[in-house]
Amino acid sequence: MKVISELLRVENDGTLSFGDYSLPAKTKLDGFEFEGDLYKVKTFAEITKLEKNEMFVYESVPGTAVSHFKMTENEVSFQIYGTEGSVQFTVELAEESMYEVYVDDMSVGKMATNLSGKLSASVELRGDSGVTVKIVKR
Repeated sequence: MKVISELLRVENDGTLSFGDYSLPAKTKLDGFEFEGDLYKVKTFAEITKLEKNEMFVYESVPGTAVSHFKMTENEVSFQIYGTEGSVQFTVELAEESMYEVYVDDMSVGKMATNLSGKLSASVELRGDSGVTVKIVKR
């Protein structure tokens, strides 16, 4: 089982890892500074949510652990871990834009964001291996 016991940390490669789906009660960490921004994570078995400067970044239902989260203007990538089964995640991207979604380096199709820039997708988790997600603006 892969969890982020610190709830939120910076990896050696400059990416973020966050979330602990093994927690029975909601736990949060607020005011985590990274590259001049303030991050907040709320996580437990039912949901994991990441905010940057009080703005939505990521949410999953049920809760997950996310490693090596990296977001640029045109791409978001991360590994997602959790209990076996389906996990729905939502990320904040550019408004009304087209993105191609890759799961474990395989395209699962193109998706458009809505007026608020949110893109939601689901992945199927099996065991402790997790999956790699990459979302690229088209």
